Amino acid sequence: MKAFRLDELEAERAANEGAYLQFLRERNMSVGLYALNAGQTDPQSPHGQDEVYLVMSGRASITVGMETTQVARGSVVYVPAGVAHKFHHITEDLRVMVVFSPPES
Repeated sequence: MKAFRLDELEAERAANEGAYLQFLRERNMSVGLYALNAGQTDPQSPHGQDEVYLVMSGRASITVGMETTQVARGSVVYVPAGVAHKFHHITEDLRVMVVFSPPES
C-alpha cells in the first residue's frame, strides 16, 4: 500500500517551487498535484494520456476542447488524450489532483 497526505504533498510541491508534483507512478497510471494561484495563467498543452482532474480546493473555469465549465472543490473533469485544455479565470488558489493513464511521460 502507498498512502499520502495532501498537506505533506502540498508542502513538498511548494518546496520544489513547481506547479506540479508527481507523487505516484505505476505501470498503468501516474498521479500528481497541480497548483495554480489566483490570477495565474495555466501554461499546459495537450497531453498524450487520458487524464482526470479532481479539484481539492479553489475556484476556476476550465475549457476542454470547445466546452467550458466552472470548477470548485469536489469537481471532477475528464480530459481525453490530445485534447487542448486550460484552467482560467482562477479566482481562488487552485489545487488539483491529476490522474494520468497511461502514466505521464
